[in-house]
Amino acid sequence: MGKSRRTVPEELLLLALDPTTGTTAQPQTLDLGLAGAQLVELSLAGRIVPEGDRIAVVLPRPTGDPTLDHALELLRRRGSPVRATHWIGGPRLGLRQTYLAHLERCGMVTAVPGQMCGVLPTTRYQASDDCTNAAIKQRLDTAIRTGVPPDPRTAALAALAHSVGLGKHLYPGNEGRSSRSRLRDLIRYDPLGGMVAHAVMDVQNGLPSQQNRSSQAAGGPAGSGRPVQRGAGRSGAGGRVGAPRVGVR
Repeated sequence: MGKSRRTVPEELLLLALDPTTGTTAQPQTLDLGLAGAQLVELSLAGRIVPEGDRIAVVLPRPTGDPTLDHALELLRRRGSPVRATHWIGGPRLGLRQTYLAHLERCGMVTAVPGQMCGVLPTTRYQASDDCTNAAIKQRLDTAIRTGVPPDPRTAALAALAHSVGLGKHLYPGNEGRSSRSRLRDLIRYDPLGGMVAHAVMDVQNGLPSQQNRSSQAAGGPAGSGRPVQRGAGRSGAGGRVGAPRVGVR
């Protein structure tokens, strides 16, 4: 996979970066969104396909992107289609930090070391090219403003941005209310992106845990058996995180 096009996880993380503070918006849910964005990108690359609410590997050949190839290999090792909620809610969190390091290696962001309260070491990240971030945001703005159906990549990005609660970061205040509503509506233009975005929101709501308990009560298999903490509502504003912040917010 060449680097002439940024991947959906890269674009989602760049959208979440605050240009003023160098921190990421919605850190509690961004890991989940990045896991979902990997599924979208692997589907766009022809490596996986949806089977109902499950994901199946159809082409295990590497993409050339190390972060995506690691995810593809994990999916391949499952041996059978995996529920999107189980994948997104699985123990591969810390993706925010992984992708920040990846973007730094690719020259898309610059790490700026600092201190919190003059004692605790922190690292903040600044986009290396503000025009790149503006172009990503412009695609969403155009889809929201014109009402013209966006391409699947942009529609999936919008769905994931909504699912992790980036709407208030991208379109703040009362004046951004209608844009946030239209951002949410873009979810309908990409079936896979919509399915993945809803899976992200379901994980925040603790749906995999509910499914496991119901299955055990019925005497059936327990699914993945991975605990998922409850988050906030389906808006994506709450959620959980299973990885240390490592000085990034």
